Parts: sequence; C-alpha cells; structure tokens
Amino acid sequence: MAKLAGAHDLTLITQNVDDLHERGGSPDVIHMHGELNSALCGACDSRWQAPKLMHPEDPCPACGACATRPDIVWFGEIPYHMERVWQALDEAELFAAIGTSGNVYPAAGFAQHAARAGAECVELNLEDSANSRDFSRRILGPASRTVPEWVESLLA
Repeated sequence: MAKLAGAHDLTLITQNVDDLHERGGSPDVIHMHGELNSALCGACDSRWQAPKLMHPEDPCPACGACATRPDIVWFGEIPYHMERVWQALDEAELFAAIGTSGNVYPAAGFAQHAARAGAECVELNLEDSANSRDFSRRILGPASRTVPEWVESLLA
C-alpha cells in the first residue's frame, strides 16, 4: 500500500489498531478503530503514548482521573474520524476493501457510499464477503498474492 501511495493520492482507512501500515511506510492512515499505542482518559478525553502495561486505575497525566484505557473503539462506540472517512469516500475514484467480512458497520457500507459518489469499488478478499454485491470487481485469493498483483496492475 505504501508503494501505491508513493505514486497516487491514497487515503488508507483501517479497522486495525496496530501500526503495521505506518511501519510499512503508508503516509496517510486513518485509524477508525483507534490505536493500541495510544492511551485515552475516559474522563477528559486526553490522549498520550500508551505504556506497555496499563491499568484502569492509572491516573490520567492531564486530569489525574483514574479512567485510563486503550485508545481503541469498543463495540457500541462510534468509530473515530468518520467525517474524514466520509469525505475520502466522497472524493474517491477507486475504493478497495481488503480482507473484510463485510459484516461490521459502518465500514461494511463504505463500498455502497463510494459507488454512489462515482468510485469504482474493488474487493480483495480470500472469499466473497457478506457485501460482495456492493463491489463492481472482486479479486479472490490470499492478500499476500492478490494485493501486490493488484497494486502492480495499478502502477503499470
């Protein structure tokens, strides 16, 4: 994905909470489900670099409240950066979903939204997802093979 970002305007939206995309060199990553390397205060919404070991009773460095938690979205919470996500989908010429079940909303609705805005929608997945019908093109197989081949086809 970093290789593709080097040649095209790419916004990478991920549900993953690790920093794998950044370590791989991707420059513009939206972490809609948060980041494990960040901590969040449940009382004042302050964020800081997460320690390796964290406990709910740890005091917040900003307000002192004992409401520390990982800075990740839990079930029932609204994903982060949704305004930015919707804007990226509205402006996309190409939307690709890679390795998804197609069951978790709002991400499961991204292809429909992008298609309505005029984007070509491609699914790269091991098998058809629950929302495969929302994609104009599907590339099935392991991501370790399909993603590099697809990226190369875009760069050719």
